[in-house]
Amino acid sequence: MREPSVVPTQVERFFPEDEIIVSKTDLKGHITYANDTFLTIAGFTEEELLGKPHSIIRHPDMPRCVFKLLWDVIQSRREIFAYVKNMAKNGDYYWVFAHVTPTLDDSGRIIGYHSNRRVPERSQVELFTQVYRQLLDEERRHPDWRSGMEAAGKMLVDMIAAKGMEYEEFVFSV
Repeated sequence: MREPSVVPTQVERFFPEDEIIVSKTDLKGHITYANDTFLTIAGFTEEELLGKPHSIIRHPDMPRCVFKLLWDVIQSRREIFAYVKNMAKNGDYYWVFAHVTPTLDDSGRIIGYHSNRRVPERSQVELFTQVYRQLLDEERRHPDWRSGMEAAGKMLVDMIAAKGMEYEEFVFSV
């Protein structure tokens, strides 16, 4: 996890649209590979990232229920796309459109995870900033993080269902 002394800033970082952030993790989400774009935007050295939990870049504005959904999907051997607000080493933030997939061995067992992240459209960032704020507010209304995460997860499912969509349709419809 991130050092408790890192305070989120209001400074947004950007990376070139023609670059992709790439990382790989083991089964527990510890980073086994980070490309140069990842290192640059996150402000870490390779030595600082390798072996650390991917949550080292988790921004506190991200609802837990989004990561629960992500983990549930990839652990079921499926891919997922998600908009994510990450936090750099110094507290700055950056948005990505992530594509996360399980990595399988020759016998079909999951041996890790792979993520490619691209620059999202600004309209998508604006929409997901609002959605995530609502989910985070719901998470915080509850006395413990688990019940908050469950309630916000239900809220997300209900928001998407109200549009007559599944998650995959929703994430690509914006």
